[in-house]
Amino acid sequence: MVLQLLRHQFTVKQFHQMAESGILSENDRVELIRGEMIDMSPIGTRHAGCVNRLVNLLIQLLGKEIILAPQNPIELDETSEPQPDIALLKPRPDFYRNSHPQPEDIFLLIEVADTTVKYDREVKIPLYAEAKISEVWLVDVNQEIIEIYRNPLQGIYQDIQKLVKSQSLSILAFPDVSINVSEIF
Repeated sequence: MVLQLLRHQFTVKQFHQMAESGILSENDRVELIRGEMIDMSPIGTRHAGCVNRLVNLLIQLLGKEIILAPQNPIELDETSEPQPDIALLKPRPDFYRNSHPQPEDIFLLIEVADTTVKYDREVKIPLYAEAKISEVWLVDVNQEIIEIYRNPLQGIYQDIQKLVKSQSLSILAFPDVSINVSEIF
């Protein structure tokens, strides 16, 4: 006989209630993925430096055309509230004070990874495709490669590219903005 472990699935609402009641604190680095609380990896210096570089670059290039949200939650559905490293959001007068961004608010999500490349590629990116996020970048700081995922259809990204330092890319929502991959590393 195989023993099956029961898992308790949480909703985003329950997840927020745990934070409001003090069960979770701001120091708890967890995100809600498909109803499960997942511990987030510690942020190393290469990861942090890459996120800082991207934040600086994107603010310089896009300024007031976006709200840039580094390492803040986004609400994909009632069971998933991940915290991508960077979210490029549509401007809103309340700066998302009244609710976390939803899929329709998102221009681009960026996951920066050193130790979590496989997890981001196999768990988070499919989750973003299911939520119909139009564009996601996976920035692999170890390989110095950027994987670009675009055009989700039935939960799968149809257009996937891998770019290296000598190549340039643009953001789907801002095609006139060109970024050389070497600027990110």
